[in-house]
Amino acid sequence: MDVYERLKELKIELPPAPPPGGLYTPVDLFGTNLAYTSGVGPTDVSGAAMYSGKVGAELTLEQGQAAARLATINLLSVLHAQLGNLNRVKQIVKQLGFVACTPDFYQQPAVMNGSTELLMQVFGDPEGRPARSAIATNVLPGNIPVEIELLIELKDS
Repeated sequence: MDVYERLKELKIELPPAPPPGGLYTPVDLFGTNLAYTSGVGPTDVSGAAMYSGKVGAELTLEQGQAAARLATINLLSVLHAQLGNLNRVKQIVKQLGFVACTPDFYQQPAVMNGSTELLMQVFGDPEGRPARSAIATNVLPGNIPVEIELLIELKDS
């Protein structure tokens, strides 16, 4: 399956990769065929937050899921910019998601499903179904509600 055809079927147009929010590399290629992304949030191309606040207070579970989905689209843009071709992705190995939420919100995994479901739609199952952690936190940079990192295995070039 061609990833770009799948994105077209899903009516997803990749935006330009958001700029780094600090002194780091957006994607680090290492080992034989591995890539690790820095954390990415639900921002627009300028880096401005498209969602802000805490899930369980300013945002509902569904808005948190939408924010996680947008962060994942941004991750795909970052990977496309670095790799040049998303068809190089063999599998999504690990997903780490941080969810800024209230102390009494316990549905971090459900928020992260907004991201994981998109990865599975784009790359298929099991290729897009990663091992995953969903961590609650009190605050994230720029008051974004989610930040997501990926560890990716690439196909042999």
